[in-house]
Amino acid sequence: MTRPGGVRAALMRILLQEDLNFLLTNRLPRRFATRIVGRVARVEHPLVARPALALWRFFSNVDLSDAAEPAFRSLRDGFTRALRPGARTFDPDPAAIASPCDAIIGAHGPVRAGVAYQIKGFPYRLDELLPDPALAARFADGRFVTLRLTAGMYHRFHAPADLTVEAVTYLSGDCWNVNPIALARVERLFCRNERAVIEARLADGTPILLVAVAAILVAGIRLTFLDTPALLRDHGPGRVACRVPLARGAEMGWFEHGSTILMFLPGGLSLHPDLAEGRDIRAGERLGSS
Repeated sequence: MTRPGGVRAALMRILLQEDLNFLLTNRLPRRFATRIVGRVARVEHPLVARPALALWRFFSNVDLSDAAEPAFRSLRDGFTRALRPGARTFDPDPAAIASPCDAIIGAHGPVRAGVAYQIKGFPYRLDELLPDPALAARFADGRFVTLRLTAGMYHRFHAPADLTVEAVTYLSGDCWNVNPIALARVERLFCRNERAVIEARLADGTPILLVAVAAILVAGIRLTFLDTPALLRDHGPGRVACRVPLARGAEMGWFEHGSTILMFLPGGLSLHPDLAEGRDIRAGERLGSS
């Protein structure tokens, strides 16, 4: 008798073949598929919600052991689930810059003359990723780290340190998949996709930047610190100035599916030497230091 885990492993081997995976996740109507998933994810009727949740758990290998509530009314509730108190501990060192989310570490390292990498051999310019040349110049010789959230991961993200959010810019765009297969095939992918640029400053005035990048099937980015129930794209493209102080570990928002956060630090701040591409990291673990 074939075990469910064996069936899943066999299916995933097929689906992760590069050509097939790229075809299935990118060469279909990306916007249409994303809208459909967004609608299905919100349905609470058991005839829709139960099969959707079952498929999500099967293909994403979801671990709900630290979820505040193990049962969900809809697929969206599963995506945006809260964790039980104490499930994530943020590094208490005042100099620590923590990971804002559970993720797989991707490309990281120095930004050289305004250029970073989405994957080896595929550079992108900060002045293409960001809405303001002056903002791009601020991090042109800094550090960056790519944090990819998969579909089964905890989808909320948090303040990586004590900070004040000064502005958010929403940039509309495409919704390419952000997995390594797509990153290796689509140049400047992060500059093409829908994204939210979150400008903030640490307690000592040091600037820090988080760029939340949407992807295929990401039905929305919700920024809870803006104190609005609407998804970010509902406001339309543009910059919103604000002054929102957030303590280390405070919730900033969530994705309604897996996606990516790019974090940029200015020169003078360093990344943790133990960061390794492909390694899992949890919200609260140290990424760098001020």
